[in-house]
Amino acid sequence: MPEVSPLDPDPTTVAGRPQTSAPESRALPDWIAAGVTFLSSGAVLVLEIVGLRLIAPYVGVTLQTSTAVIGFALAAIAVGAWAGGAAADRTDPRRLIAPLMVAGGALVVAVLPLVRFAGELLTGAAAGNVLLLAAVAVVVPAALLSAVPPMVVALQLGNLAQTGSVVGRLSGIGTIGGIVATFATGFLLIAVLPSSVILVGTGLLVVLVGVALAVLLRRRTPGVTGRLPVGLLVLALAAPLLAAVAPTPCGRETAYHCARVTTDPGRPTGRVLQLDTLRHSYVDLADPTYLEFEYVQAIAAVTDALAPAGEPLSALHVGGGGLTLPRYLAEVRPGTVSRVLEVDPGVVAIDEEELGLERSAQLQVRVGDGRVGLGEEPAGQRDLVVGDAFGGLSVPWQLTTVEALRLVDDALAEDGVYAVNLIDHPPLGFVRAELATLREVFDHVALLARAPVLAGEDGGNVVAVASQQPLPVEGIAAALEERQLAWQVATGKELDRFVGDAGVLTDDFAPVDQLLTPYATTAR
Repeated sequence: MPEVSPLDPDPTTVAGRPQTSAPESRALPDWIAAGVTFLSSGAVLVLEIVGLRLIAPYVGVTLQTSTAVIGFALAAIAVGAWAGGAAADRTDPRRLIAPLMVAGGALVVAVLPLVRFAGELLTGAAAGNVLLLAAVAVVVPAALLSAVPPMVVALQLGNLAQTGSVVGRLSGIGTIGGIVATFATGFLLIAVLPSSVILVGTGLLVVLVGVALAVLLRRRTPGVTGRLPVGLLVLALAAPLLAAVAPTPCGRETAYHCARVTTDPGRPTGRVLQLDTLRHSYVDLADPTYLEFEYVQAIAAVTDALAPAGEPLSALHVGGGGLTLPRYLAEVRPGTVSRVLEVDPGVVAIDEEELGLERSAQLQVRVGDGRVGLGEEPAGQRDLVVGDAFGGLSVPWQLTTVEALRLVDDALAEDGVYAVNLIDHPPLGFVRAELATLREVFDHVALLARAPVLAGEDGGNVVAVASQQPLPVEGIAAALEERQLAWQVATGKELDRFVGDAGVLTDDFAPVDQLLTPYATTAR
């Protein structure tokens, strides 16, 4: 009999568990083990991506919401993998893998009604709301599904001499599953399917694979695995029903937003485009000259002062929404050519189907990122560039920097004007920084705002105006007064005091979300 060293593995055990049968009888066929690992890992990434879109209608889209969803997803993956590995050392994985998949898949579906019911109570961008909804959206199903891969690894470890290759292969397959799910969801699924359909479809696929795996394991090892718990089957059946009856704030899910159009009860032809939590645009279907939002009136006042009444302009609009201002310019300045850069094709479709948009040579709409579109603009041709692009309450950071503003300057004619809509509340850190950035690029800058905002006592929408040539400040002030808009024009020393020592934003350093105070309630 050969000598066995005390340091050698016990030949009668694998991973610390006594072996009553050959290792091969415990392991799954390689393709099934790979498929289960691929699917469970991929489903977690689908849940993470869609989870952000699911909570956006209630808490908005900010850096904080993205951080919360990603952070909770990573935490769930860590906890699930750790707990799954520990459980596999104490209990035969064949008893646990299928129930975990059925439970995890059912809860992926259940996330939809849970978030929608909870969202009715947790609306608003307060940190507590963001964290709670993000946790509801991802933690439990992601943790359950993340426990599956280490159990599959434990099941396949029939030979300790092949531990590295088994662990490495299945870890790689799980990572590939996550990569495929990420690209497929971001580039394909969200473009063609509502978030609700993606979640329900992913969850049901995982449930069906879990049920099939339970049947397979029971046939292979009838003495080890049993029936799936009745409660899990009830959950798997009930989750889609709950998803079907859950309230939804969306009229339509676009590639970027939960969108809906509502009728103004005080104006039958008035329509409000709401994106996620915000009233984004107001369009009067019968009267393009009717401007509901004050910031749109302020920008219109700038255009009134740019050129004699009725004279056409060449305008570029970075951010489309309901295309209120391009329609206004087409009406009051016939012959104006407006080009609109709108990142969301779903918003453009809503404009055409519900808000009466008709494209023409004078009103051009291009779907694409605003920064990319600016880089492709011919130089020196625009009389006016309007900035009105938002992700939630924040201007996308890549449109706020010195480098972006130089692209705006390149697009403008020598005496062209840039007018940009900004939102902030005291201490107004973002608006001050953006004004400092504008002054880094343009020789002449003005701020249009209400007196309490200029005093640093209130917030909301403001309009910054910039040009390389002197601005028609008196004309703008007169146009604001004519519109009975209680906004003022700040320039010179008044603007110096307002900007203070604010820093300049660059592509290398643009902490827009951190500078921004989105709501008045958080500033007091």
